[in-house]
Amino acid sequence: MSLTLHMQPLASCGWKVLIAFYENDTPFEAKIVDLSDPAETAAFQALWPTSKMPLLRDDARDQTVRETPVIIEYLQTWSPGPVRFIPGGAEAALDVRLMDRLFDLYVQEPMQKIVGDQIRPAVAKDSYCVAQAPAQLAMAYDLIEARLADRPWAAGEVFGLADCAAASALFYADRVAPLAPAHPNTSGYLDRLLARPSLSRVIEEAQPYFAMFPT
Repeated sequence: MSLTLHMQPLASCGWKVLIAFYENDTPFEAKIVDLSDPAETAAFQALWPTSKMPLLRDDARDQTVRETPVIIEYLQTWSPGPVRFIPGGAEAALDVRLMDRLFDLYVQEPMQKIVGDQIRPAVAKDSYCVAQAPAQLAMAYDLIEARLADRPWAAGEVFGLADCAAASALFYADRVAPLAPAHPNTSGYLDRLLARPSLSRVIEEAQPYFAMFPT
């Protein structure tokens, strides 16, 4: 198998790339990295010292690809399929990339702050960052709600990169700060994402690990 995705099964950023793989039925091997294992950690840090996942290794091209939007764009370039994640037009591509950043930085990031703080020991909790996170999520929800007033997908009429980001981020964020009833457009959008076979498959595969998610 040429393509290997280094990942963790519950990480929303990993889901983002898995959705892209499954949308185009791109063959790959998933490698779950256990960062509690010193040997696995050292091996992964040799590929990417930040220890951030997911990471794509393409042995056929001898390429190591890091960061989710770069990985998805790499797949579109070197393993293309019927779903095109970034459109060819310059303005449309910029809009997709903007929405991708919106979901990654202003939905996923504050959601992760809230969830991460729940699993930390009491002495390591960060009340300041967690106090800011709900306001950041509310701001992002309002932006997304307005954008989705006249479009079925995050950047227009077709599913793309931004929707891969949205599916993973909103799935978890809705558990932390529920969308309905204040954001009906976004809630309906999440329903459309959940109806896609790619996200259904990701969620099904993650089921054995959901007990680790704080409630």
